[in-house]
Amino acid sequence: MSRTLLISGPPGCGKTAWILSQLQRHDGACGYLRLAGFADEGLQQARDGGIDLSFLQDQCPGLLDLGDPDQSLAPHPDSLLALIELPQFHSPHQAGLAGMDRRIIPELDALHLQPDRHLHFGRDPELPPQDTLDFSVLNTWSRTLTSSVWDPASLSSFWFELVNGAYGDVYRAKAVMNLPDGRAFFCNWMVSQSGSQFLPLQSVAPPQGRPDRLSRLVVQGRNLDPAGIEATIEDCLLSDAVLELQQAPLRQRQQQPSRST
Repeated sequence: MSRTLLISGPPGCGKTAWILSQLQRHDGACGYLRLAGFADEGLQQARDGGIDLSFLQDQCPGLLDLGDPDQSLAPHPDSLLALIELPQFHSPHQAGLAGMDRRIIPELDALHLQPDRHLHFGRDPELPPQDTLDFSVLNTWSRTLTSSVWDPASLSSFWFELVNGAYGDVYRAKAVMNLPDGRAFFCNWMVSQSGSQFLPLQSVAPPQGRPDRLSRLVVQGRNLDPAGIEATIEDCLLSDAVLELQQAPLRQRQQQPSRST
């Protein structure tokens, strides 16, 4: 039997992590949709740009993109677990489906999705409550970095500066970042957590130029310094010439025949 769950909550409360755990525990087909959410007074929603979907599809091969119009028209597999993520700053006034934001209904109807349950972080005991924060002011900044490749040491330094206030009071930061050896990392930080997550993607691109996977950075906070962030990023990204210098030895090692002992 198919199930469709709507999972809502404020930034950084753990929506995507909880969704990943449910996907990995389900034996049948799975699908995912991230809705954009709505800005409340003084609060800006983050322009995710596909970060969560890209990460989840990497961790759960075969995950259906329920935001794809072709998928909405196709028959859903039996025992499909459909998880819908909705950024929502404030707790609903009513429990269950009665508290669902009515503004999302036309979008869900267009995709032929009808939630069976609505769970909200900070309200429903099935969801972990520890990282649920109440925001009064929140700004957002984002940049698409697809085809960009980071110098690993510079990325580490930049991320440390970012989450420690060098570019404003950052409450939330997440990204998918490419490294020259073909690896990519899902980077995740929340002000209520003790440290950052750096989760390697399972897919590794060949060290042959710039990968075509999605790469993006999203930051939420107060008094952000977009110009400072942009300038530092430019200093951290590898040029074509430097990228080739780092990748050429990797390709040579891969081409060398293995020696039997």
